[in-house]
Amino acid sequence: MITGETGTGKELFARAIHAESSRAVKPFVAVNCAGIPETLLESELFGYDEGAFTGAKKGGKPGRFQLANGGTIFLDEIGDMSLNLQAKLLRVLQERVIDKLGSLNSIPIDIRIIAATNKNLEEEIQKGTFRQDLYYRLNVIPIEIPPLRERTEDIRPLTLFFLDKYTKATGKNIKDISKKAMDIIESYPWPGNVRELENAIEYAVNMETQNTIRTCNLPNTLLKKSSKEDLPLKERMKNAEYTAIKSMLDRYGWDMEGKTRVADELDISLRTLYRIIKKNQ
Repeated sequence: MITGETGTGKELFARAIHAESSRAVKPFVAVNCAGIPETLLESELFGYDEGAFTGAKKGGKPGRFQLANGGTIFLDEIGDMSLNLQAKLLRVLQERVIDKLGSLNSIPIDIRIIAATNKNLEEEIQKGTFRQDLYYRLNVIPIEIPPLRERTEDIRPLTLFFLDKYTKATGKNIKDISKKAMDIIESYPWPGNVRELENAIEYAVNMETQNTIRTCNLPNTLLKKSSKEDLPLKERMKNAEYTAIKSMLDRYGWDMEGKTRVADELDISLRTLYRIIKKNQ
């Protein structure tokens, strides 16, 4: 049983367990129990025989359990499964057989079951929405994945991994992230966890036109958070900020080429540079 907040990477962890096991050459089948309507989930999991119900496919259909035979089935959002299906899942765990809809014969299966949820199942048991006996059967090896804000040492390697992933996907030549941009990324609390971080880096890669991710390419949610935290310091240093920019422009020139060079060295956008100049003139 893998628990953790939404976006912490529970499915990736489940895939890693499968990939490092003796079942790695067999199928890994993932099912989102919250993403399939209850009326369809039973046939998706267990399959059905021909004529089991109106509209059933000719020849029937194997279920996800049958497709995962010999390998691993990953039941994500297990806390959203109905009590009726929970009872059938309990039988699979205890008997290691499945019953297809419309069939009189049980099918033996050999699979590893990994379940995951972002809910507190002990609380769900108290509410009467989750079976206690199923919880004990699933929770033999509990694994809790902490939120990203509690494992900040993972932020940098994950950021670089996603940078490489989306740089290759877009065909761009982005090789690095500026120190200031990385500081903002590492200080952000990431309420959406790894999923939010991945989306942020994908956005930044798509916005970047040079070979280094800069602060101006980060999503506004990160920049607003950083801006609020830095506001008192900026207020105290606004005169020094413009003085430094003016000195650089005097050195490199006030034309477009000089302003572009200053913006690049300060890791800000040209729009931000113009705003600072206009505000102080």
